[in-house]
Amino acid sequence: MNKYWIWFPGDFEIHEGMLQNFTREERGMRWPAYWYIDDCYKNIKFEKTYDLAEPTTFTVHTHQQGYITINDIKYHVNEPITLDAGKQSIVVYIFSPDQLPTIYIEGDVIYSDPSWVADNYVIQRPVGYSKLFTELSDNPAKIPYHHQTIQPVSMTNINNGLLVDFGKEINAALKFSGLKKPITVCYGESKAEALDTKMCYYQQSNIIDPSKIVKRAFRYLFIPNYSANSINVVADCIYLPMQNKSSFNSDDELLNNIWQASIRTFKLCSEVFYIDGIKRDWWIWGGDAYQDNYINQYSFFNEDVDKRTIIALRGHDEVLQHINTIVDYSLLWVISIYNHYEMTADTEFLEMIMPRMEKMMQYLLNQTNDLGFIYGRQGDWIFVDWSEMDKDGTVAAEQMFLLQALKAIITAKKALNQDTSNYENRFNTLKENTVKYFWDNEQGAFIDSYESGKHHVTRHANILAILFNIVDDDKKQQILHNVLLNDQITQLTTPYFKFFEQDALCQLGQLKTVYDTIKDYWGSMIKKGATTIWEEYDPSVTGKQQFAMYGDPFGKSLCHAWGSSPVYLLGRYFMGLQPTSAGYSTFEVAPHLTMFKHLDCTLPIKGGSVHFRVHDGQVDITTDRPGGTVVTGKEKILLQPNQAVTITNEN
Repeated sequence: MNKYWIWFPGDFEIHEGMLQNFTREERGMRWPAYWYIDDCYKNIKFEKTYDLAEPTTFTVHTHQQGYITINDIKYHVNEPITLDAGKQSIVVYIFSPDQLPTIYIEGDVIYSDPSWVADNYVIQRPVGYSKLFTELSDNPAKIPYHHQTIQPVSMTNINNGLLVDFGKEINAALKFSGLKKPITVCYGESKAEALDTKMCYYQQSNIIDPSKIVKRAFRYLFIPNYSANSINVVADCIYLPMQNKSSFNSDDELLNNIWQASIRTFKLCSEVFYIDGIKRDWWIWGGDAYQDNYINQYSFFNEDVDKRTIIALRGHDEVLQHINTIVDYSLLWVISIYNHYEMTADTEFLEMIMPRMEKMMQYLLNQTNDLGFIYGRQGDWIFVDWSEMDKDGTVAAEQMFLLQALKAIITAKKALNQDTSNYENRFNTLKENTVKYFWDNEQGAFIDSYESGKHHVTRHANILAILFNIVDDDKKQQILHNVLLNDQITQLTTPYFKFFEQDALCQLGQLKTVYDTIKDYWGSMIKKGATTIWEEYDPSVTGKQQFAMYGDPFGKSLCHAWGSSPVYLLGRYFMGLQPTSAGYSTFEVAPHLTMFKHLDCTLPIKGGSVHFRVHDGQVDITTDRPGGTVVTGKEKILLQPNQAVTITNEN
């Protein structure tokens, strides 16, 4: 029997998400997120009725206040209760002004599991629970972080101080011992940042044993006005365990290092939730989380961090504001549920999230015009990307996101055997009007806005039209040549949308271009000594300037989750692995591995894995579960569990 701490569904994620969005720090100041944030419900009752065959004893444990009624008779929490045989209607009332109301019921017959119902006095739903909290000794208010002690790799006297190098980017609390006087510590992802005692992002003064030092991201420390050759300091790395289920080892050492740095970056940015980066931005962002789902699918395949992030971003049922105030992030949130379902076939999660998914879709559709186009209202942020774009009136890229969001809720509702006719009608009308109003025949591309009359073409809407399969093959080829391979069209300025662009190029068969980009862009970072992947990188910028962003000399994150996209690109397109039905009930493997003479790679799938081995001009493909098909040219070969399929290593 599986016992859990239980709560109102979504409340753990919402409460912890609130705390996460309050943790950001910049130069000694706390910096809370600037959007509306929900917290958990404070007053919950948990209900279940038993028909007991014989007497039994149980205890309701809680860290909050409350009481129990059994057939309308009151009992105390945290005390054993013995019941006679017969029908017993149990209601547990828990309340707290500042904590998450939770219970753990210990007993042989009566115990807390997903069959209980939670009620906030307005809504009644199946309880929420997590594999993180299955024992009485657990406490949902305390995340079960693990600790690892890391020693510095070098200490150097410089600038009348001591520079400490831990050899790689870490997320840790410092532990000093034997200090003779108070010291100041300047943190840095880079050496330049640590040595800049005025502008480094993190700095703590008056440290004296045993000062309390919070977890921060860094590789380097600088202790000014400290002349000793050494100091007793270690880093206490604080993390939530998450197993990497992938591996990659090839004859290309640079690509191996890119893969490892990407995996390391992604893990550092993925704990309770996906966060942007471990130094500058600890908030939970919808656009970044959307991309993280894809990286996770080809590496850790951790379903729980996916679900926790989706719930935390959304909050309670009612929608009061777009996610992160950004219209496209609300749309991406809806799409992310579709992606999660395709990855996991988790209908239990779909049922839990569907009321919030539908209310979000209604909120989005309420701000569409007569043509079905979504538009920005006062207080909304039509972001798409930082690139220069014509955002006068309705914007093409937003319609692409809306089309995919409609497709997402149609798929989700069909999985739950619910009616989708209204959403299908909206989808068909929107698709027809999007092509009619935004496609420019003369330029052979989608324009940003038809209302401005500028007929301005950027890459964004055209990339999304490919990714979301909105246009036919003829228009896809026009977009490829007129936009994606056209240097006259303004290049993208952020790795965020580069992720989408590389994905689209792969879908159009431009794998050589993407492979060269991975080697040139990510490889150049690795050659410079990066141990994690940066938020943005320009090889032509050197010195301290390469660490600047957002008008801040050290504003750039040097450990940013979206930088891990080579894991997804290599797994999805070069290994050619993708689900063809939800939860990999069926899946396809279509390898394109001619750039490798030797390769040993394992990728996770739901309930198993797929292994690739390149050797002697051949590719061996094996899996440990049924449902797979190897596609090579026009041939399709059934992939039986634990039986290798060998094909010639050619495109």
